[in-house]
Amino acid sequence: MYDFNFHRPKSLRKAAAILAENEEAKLIAGGQTLLPTMKQRLAAPSDVVDLSAISGLSGIELKGRKLQIGAMTKHYDVATSQVVREALPALADLAGMIGDPAVRNRGTIGGSVANNDPAADYPAACLALNATIVTNKRRMTADEFFTGLFDTALEDGEIITKVIFPLPKRAAYAKFRNPASRYAMAGVFVSKRGREVRVAVTGAGSDGVFRLTQAEEMLSKRFSEKALKDLTVDPDGLVGDIHGSAEYRANLVAVMTRRAVAAA
Repeated sequence: MYDFNFHRPKSLRKAAAILAENEEAKLIAGGQTLLPTMKQRLAAPSDVVDLSAISGLSGIELKGRKLQIGAMTKHYDVATSQVVREALPALADLAGMIGDPAVRNRGTIGGSVANNDPAADYPAACLALNATIVTNKRRMTADEFFTGLFDTALEDGEIITKVIFPLPKRAAYAKFRNPASRYAMAGVFVSKRGREVRVAVTGAGSDGVFRLTQAEEMLSKRFSEKALKDLTVDPDGLVGDIHGSAEYRANLVAVMTRRAVAAA
């Protein structure tokens, strides 16, 4: 690990100011991605800005037909929240599948969304549920926010404060995990809200999380596992690595989509 300056501001304004003053500064929430990469000397920020002392960044609240989750809320808290389990059980199920108990007790929803790891779970939920990502500067839809592999629309000095999920009529998440890392080799989140059906895939795309439009079209006509009997996924643009070829992941995506719909 390289030397760095550590900051623990008590306000969003101060945190944003530190980021603005130091081009190589990085935010740390749960630290489940940043710390390992720093230990391996794959990241060398000049400054690390800890968000844990800023009040008001964690918590879960149901407001009408929308579920609001603070950016510093831990995966464990989402998984075990009675509010989430009653209002949006698919999201609680997803949070309970993340990593292992140590990761779930440290990692945060805001950190996961901001990092946009191509195999992370929350980006699929955000995209499938048409979530709104709120920062200290603006609001963005998930379609606007996720822009590519480890890439988002966040600008310099912009910090996620909460994520807002509209409540769907039906939703479910199905995940095929890498047995070692617990990351998704293919994870599919499906939702139906009114007439709109959204299907998002994580773990399989070479450019990160994406919507599976052909499945959305099939399910818009009839939201049923039977509607997907002819679903095939093009392996072009999918990941191929030592854990599975692009063709293997294409089959996984189709299978996980059917399982998610059946569960929903």
